[in-house]
Amino acid sequence: MFFHLHRGTLELCQSEHQVLGHLPDQGPSPPIAQFGQAASSKKSLGGSKLLPFKNDRVSAFAKKPKTQVAEEGATVVFETETEKPDAKVRWQCNTKDLVSDDKYVIKADGNKHSLTIQAVTKEDGTAYAVIAGGSKVKFDLKVKEKEVMEEVKLELKEKVKEEVKEKKALSCLTFPVPFPESQAPDMKTDLTGLFTEKPQSGEVTVGENINFVAKVNAASLLKKPTIKWFKGKWMDLASKSGKNLQLKELYDRNSKVYTFEMQIIAAKPSFAGAYRCEVSSRDKFDSCNFDLTVHGGCPHTQSMDGSEEAGELDFSALLKKSASKSQVKNEPDEDVWEILQKAPASEYEKIAFQYGITDLRGMLKRLKKMKKEEKKSEVFLKKLDPAYQVEKGHKMKLCIDVANEDVDVKWLKNGQEIQSTGRYIFESVGNKRYLTINHCSLSDDATYTCVVGDEKCTTELFVKEPPVTITSHLEDQMVMKGERVELECEVSEEGATVKWEKDGVELTRDESFKYRFKKDGRKHVLIINEATKEDCGHYTVKTNGGESMSELMVSEKELEVYQNIADLTVKAKDEAVFKCEVSDETVKGIWYKNGVEVKADARTNITHIGRIHKLTIDDVKPEDQGDYTFVPEGYAFNLSAKLNFLGTFTITPCHVKIDYVPRQDPPKIHLDCMGHTADSTIMVVAGNKLRLDVPITGDPAPTVVWTKGEKVKLLVFLPRRLAHSLYSNLGSQVMTEGDGRLHVESTKGHCIFTIEGADKQDEGLYSVIVRNPAGEDKADINVKVVDAPDPPSAPRILSVGEDSCVVQWDPPKSDGGNPIIGYVLERKKKKSYRWMRLNFDPYTDTTYEAKRMIEGVEYEMRVYAVNAIGMSCHSAASQPFIPVAPTSEPIGLCVDDISDTTISLKWRTPEHLGSSELDGYGVEYCKEGSDEWVPAFEGLTERTSVIIRDLPTGEKMQFRVRAYNMAGPSAPTSLAQAVTIREIMQKPKIWIPRNLRQTLIKKVEETINLVIPFQGKPRPVITWSKDGEYLNPKQVSVRNSDTDTILFIRKSERKDSGKYEVKLQIENVEDTASISIQIVDLPGSPEKLKIMDVWGFNVALEWKPPKDNGNCEITGYMVQKADKKTMEWYTVYELYRRTNCVVADLIMGNEYIFRIYAVNMVGLSLEPCFEYKPPTYKEHDFSEAPKFTHPLVSRSVIAGYNATLSCSVRGIPKPKVTWYKNKMDISNEAKYRMFSKQGVLTLEIRKPCSFDGGVYMCKAVNASGEDVVECKLEIRRKYP
Repeated sequence: MFFHLHRGTLELCQSEHQVLGHLPDQGPSPPIAQFGQAASSKKSLGGSKLLPFKNDRVSAFAKKPKTQVAEEGATVVFETETEKPDAKVRWQCNTKDLVSDDKYVIKADGNKHSLTIQAVTKEDGTAYAVIAGGSKVKFDLKVKEKEVMEEVKLELKEKVKEEVKEKKALSCLTFPVPFPESQAPDMKTDLTGLFTEKPQSGEVTVGENINFVAKVNAASLLKKPTIKWFKGKWMDLASKSGKNLQLKELYDRNSKVYTFEMQIIAAKPSFAGAYRCEVSSRDKFDSCNFDLTVHGGCPHTQSMDGSEEAGELDFSALLKKSASKSQVKNEPDEDVWEILQKAPASEYEKIAFQYGITDLRGMLKRLKKMKKEEKKSEVFLKKLDPAYQVEKGHKMKLCIDVANEDVDVKWLKNGQEIQSTGRYIFESVGNKRYLTINHCSLSDDATYTCVVGDEKCTTELFVKEPPVTITSHLEDQMVMKGERVELECEVSEEGATVKWEKDGVELTRDESFKYRFKKDGRKHVLIINEATKEDCGHYTVKTNGGESMSELMVSEKELEVYQNIADLTVKAKDEAVFKCEVSDETVKGIWYKNGVEVKADARTNITHIGRIHKLTIDDVKPEDQGDYTFVPEGYAFNLSAKLNFLGTFTITPCHVKIDYVPRQDPPKIHLDCMGHTADSTIMVVAGNKLRLDVPITGDPAPTVVWTKGEKVKLLVFLPRRLAHSLYSNLGSQVMTEGDGRLHVESTKGHCIFTIEGADKQDEGLYSVIVRNPAGEDKADINVKVVDAPDPPSAPRILSVGEDSCVVQWDPPKSDGGNPIIGYVLERKKKKSYRWMRLNFDPYTDTTYEAKRMIEGVEYEMRVYAVNAIGMSCHSAASQPFIPVAPTSEPIGLCVDDISDTTISLKWRTPEHLGSSELDGYGVEYCKEGSDEWVPAFEGLTERTSVIIRDLPTGEKMQFRVRAYNMAGPSAPTSLAQAVTIREIMQKPKIWIPRNLRQTLIKKVEETINLVIPFQGKPRPVITWSKDGEYLNPKQVSVRNSDTDTILFIRKSERKDSGKYEVKLQIENVEDTASISIQIVDLPGSPEKLKIMDVWGFNVALEWKPPKDNGNCEITGYMVQKADKKTMEWYTVYELYRRTNCVVADLIMGNEYIFRIYAVNMVGLSLEPCFEYKPPTYKEHDFSEAPKFTHPLVSRSVIAGYNATLSCSVRGIPKPKVTWYKNKMDISNEAKYRMFSKQGVLTLEIRKPCSFDGGVYMCKAVNASGEDVVECKLEIRRKYP
């Protein structure tokens, strides 16, 4: 609602508002500097100005270094002067301190300081800073190439001219800045570089978009950083966000980096200029400057009236308007704040109007803060700091000092009182009070308050989560195509989030389930089903504390040949079958004959069944003879065989000539000449040379054949003249001298057989056979190869003690040909690389007790086997183990509850746990008088309480508990006496919590969770009701246990308000309790706001209370006003209890709008109440689709005489009419004339002929639809 106050014109005031209207949006609580700006604007218009607030901190610099541009290779000197001659000055480059060296020369002469950079390069073009005391000045060095230096100098000259013009314009409008820029004090206490990426200067064409990005690393910050964007020196861009300016903010939880973005949309020439970005977080601060250049327009060409065309980010129109007012007569300076402090509250608005201050609310808040004096606490001598930080898992200690040593304090966490537990410890030492938090977790990140009487002090605790590191890295893998791949790593914390990447691209679960991600505690596994060649690459797993990379290589499977094709010799008309078998059933192949592909025909059949490939040729003919080859597809090898055709042959008689054969001596082996017998055994150590020297005789020279075992022929030594015939007989089983490690040396009467580097495979029975035409001889030699034994299996730790352990292992699979003499053991600490031998003489048993170890230190064991040849390699290391002693017995075993078949026991942890973690507790029971203890359950429990079920009713039982750790069970702790298993009757009793003894008030859609504890045995029957009726299970959920009952409403509604009753009943005994619940909501809007009267500077308003009070009392009303010109709302009354009020101190001649909100305990009403306005009615739609009211009539006319066709149509709006002949548009034909009058449509056909006959159609169309009529026209000849 609004109205207009009549008074004389106030041109000066309106001019002031026009100037102030262009200032940045101040909001409800503007900073003090903005009030100063408003006051300075008033001074420039002839009024009083606001004096700036005094600041004790002064800049340490009398002269600051300036940004410079230099050529490559030049020398640059930056100079500065400090206020004090003894000030310490530090120079920085990219936030890193510089020291004097060959590159940088730092000089100091009194209060004059300089930094010289020799031989400037492109890398030197960056940001620099100089620090003295608490002041820091930033400047840049820009390095350009030599050929562009002249252009840079011209640009700098133009920029200097523009700055001079800008300073002259600014001199016309006085802004209340406490200090000039060259002496601006540094208000921040920590001038550290918060930016990880600073916004860079940019260029843009008119109408295009540009983004400026700043990044801040928040890993070391206690609070979220606050960022501000400025244009020029003081224009805050937060209030200018809109169609041309967008401010965005993003946060990456993994890297803990905030990204702030400023986007300028559809750039205008007026947007060009200098910008600044400031970021702060508590006591840390950083800022950077950047420029925007807009091409395609003149940045200073603007309208003189400061209209929208001047651009949202431009203030030049404001400066020009202020300059035009600079001729106003100056008045003596007055301190408005002193006037406000002395004036009564009723005069504040008049003073603000008189001195040009428009934000009355913000002015009053600032004035209130100025008047407020801090009161010294009478209770606390030392309060808590504003914030503390602790790493997860560490201990935190909060301390305060109180004035009275006997006073009691309470500690609160998020408003809830903290109870003393194992994690929270309260201490009182003199006048100091301590709160100790052990093993801090993320749930301890909260607000903590210490309350002493009516006073309190508050702090915030920030729990810093340590970065997740990778403890077990990925390993490189090589797999065959189609195999399953598992890349596994282990991180330092369970439940941590990791990211998998392949060649820098993040992996996700796609639709084909190519990748699967498995998480098991601290282990993370990437699973690839059926690896392919495309899966080759580098895989990386990343956490917020590190990363690990491995390479995956996928190779094709080698095709194995299980059965090769063999040469065939077949007779005519027989069947020839070539058959081969390979390892892969899916591999196809091609058969070739003499290099030409074989095709299937009537005689040739090619089959492929599973792994077997066959080529069958029926009725073999001579032309089928040749070389046949099978080539598997996709593999670079082939299988070949030959088909021989066996034809008929004849035998012709021949003459045999017999030559004279001289006398021959049979061969003989003379082993006894070397001291051996025929069955003698020769022993050789593995790796040494085996040499068998066999003397032989015979004429002609015998052939020597060496064999191993019964069928394996190893080597044949032949006389030269017999070599060809004997090779033909032996075939492929004969091995020559050059094959492998076997060698034969021949001398007169000797044959020497040698094996280089004998190993276990060479052990066995060797036979030497000598033959010639006169006979043969044979001898056997048994060769035994001995070696060191294989390593034993990995040792197993059977048990551990306080400083010892019992280890066991299995003998090696092979003793090396000699019996095991014993074993040698070694141990080492897990984190060490030095193994220590435990025994120097071989230990014959496979179980050993190692002693003299340190409790709590992790060890590993390994074993060597020893025989007569030597010592084996060491075995694999055992699983790490820690020598520990059993814990002490649990304490405080007692009965917590008992029934007819169950018993509940509880106890406390042992006093002495030792250096090993507690594995759990074992509970046992037995009948009274018996020694047979029965475990109550399988395995161990980590809890200190247990319920044992299925016990015999009425039986007396004894119970005991033992603690277990790595060393075994502790001594047992038992109950003092046996317990009879029988339930004890207990009356039902409801324990209503204190907070539920009065009405419980909840807001709409809040969750209601009432936990009502009770007692009673056996388990009572529980009944809930509301206002005497049973509850609706669809709206309310009830869960009952042995000790409590829970009423749960997920989203409460107004109808859930009422009185709830709960009743417990055991047999004839019962107990009841009631709980009142009130569901409240926001109130409705006030009604019928009226302006009752207007007089002077005042307006009387009246309204009615809302119909809906939100189910609670209306606590008041908020009355707001707004000037119709600015539409900025200001609160007149915040909690006004009456339904009528008077708004005073309004400005005559201005139009105002008022609105009223209703307030209750929930908050403000959703909608305000404005002045009643009559309803508006929708205009009736008279539109109507075209409709022919009189159709066309078919006619028959005589040629040569004019003819007309008529019809009538109606429609709103007036339809468009089109005539057609035989569906052809005739609107533009000269032969036809169309008429339309009052909806009657006429088509005139001039002197028709026989060609004018046909079907004529009229079509009417408007926005609501269309309609069509048609008729037939027949043309008769003039003379029949």
